[in-house]
Amino acid sequence: MKILFVLEYYYPNIGGVEKLFKELCESLAKEGHDIQVVTSRFDKNLAIDEMLNGVKITRLNLSNRFLFTFFSIFRILAIAKSYDIIHTTSYNAAFPAWLVAKIQRKKSIITFHEVWGDLWNELPYLSALQKKLFSFYEWFILQLKFNHYIAVSEFTKGELVKANISPEKIIRIYNGICPEHYQQKEKIEPNDFTFTYFGRLGVSKGLDLMIPSAQKFLHNHPEAKFKLIIPKTPKAFYLKILHVLKDIGSQLSLYHHLSFEELKKEVSASSCVLIPSYSEGFCFAAVEANMLNVPVITSAKGALKETVSTRFIEMRSHNEQGLLEALELAYQKKYTYKDRRLFLLENSVQEYLEFYERLM
Repeated sequence: MKILFVLEYYYPNIGGVEKLFKELCESLAKEGHDIQVVTSRFDKNLAIDEMLNGVKITRLNLSNRFLFTFFSIFRILAIAKSYDIIHTTSYNAAFPAWLVAKIQRKKSIITFHEVWGDLWNELPYLSALQKKLFSFYEWFILQLKFNHYIAVSEFTKGELVKANISPEKIIRIYNGICPEHYQQKEKIEPNDFTFTYFGRLGVSKGLDLMIPSAQKFLHNHPEAKFKLIIPKTPKAFYLKILHVLKDIGSQLSLYHHLSFEELKKEVSASSCVLIPSYSEGFCFAAVEANMLNVPVITSAKGALKETVSTRFIEMRSHNEQGLLEALELAYQKKYTYKDRRLFLLENSVQEYLEFYERLM
């Protein structure tokens, strides 16, 4: 099969979406399929054209993902002629991928990671205008008629149905990881209680709750440590986070752009991982923490009830006080337990392969 992936961001950008598509594209390439990715060149140090683990990558000189929505169309048109299927994702890459598929009469697929709907009005760090614009764009891409929709969880599938997408067009394929990548000789217990957040800087991630709750908890427990593993992009958002972190002092450890091995080491050496999100369509961080045997404090929003397992604490209320109370419970090791749920990459890839074959 010849499949063109149109993605606003791709590896080495950090995020669950990028993790999914890197693993999927490389696995499909190993199976002998012709895989091409068209994406943005968010870092000028990245090559414009590259072959990476069997995947052809074309990066367009569009550092802004919003520019990618409109200025990528002609380049995608030229590349798409050689491909049978165009596969994209929500949000910014959706329109150019759909338009090119329509013009060239290619089969179109979109993977939806989450549908926020009215949640846009509740999210922090966004102006009233941004909330309206982003909400409108989500509504707009939900009006586009893709041939098929892939939901990464039952929660996301349900949200798509609520948005009037025909259930017959939706298939649920969970994201997956390679368990062998997360094997550790033993769990590294930190000397002092250490709670960690790792992941991208997103308006839905609950950072507005996490930082003030962390400050209060650290004040009450001077021996405790807070680890924040985040990228330095988007720059404006990063600077805003730095500004509110300035009062924490030596109890805070800040990390950026860690290698996978370094990330595993830091997460493993944590007492718990924080996931106070407003919503999650899947949440790689929850699954990765689970595989590393690190407990999770979760908001239980969106798909988190599906993906969180083993040891965890659910916030009783989604606010600063709710997270502070959950941290106190974690400090006392008062976790809830349920059997581990595995989300295996090999299962995800197999389901995608079967789906593509049916489509062809």
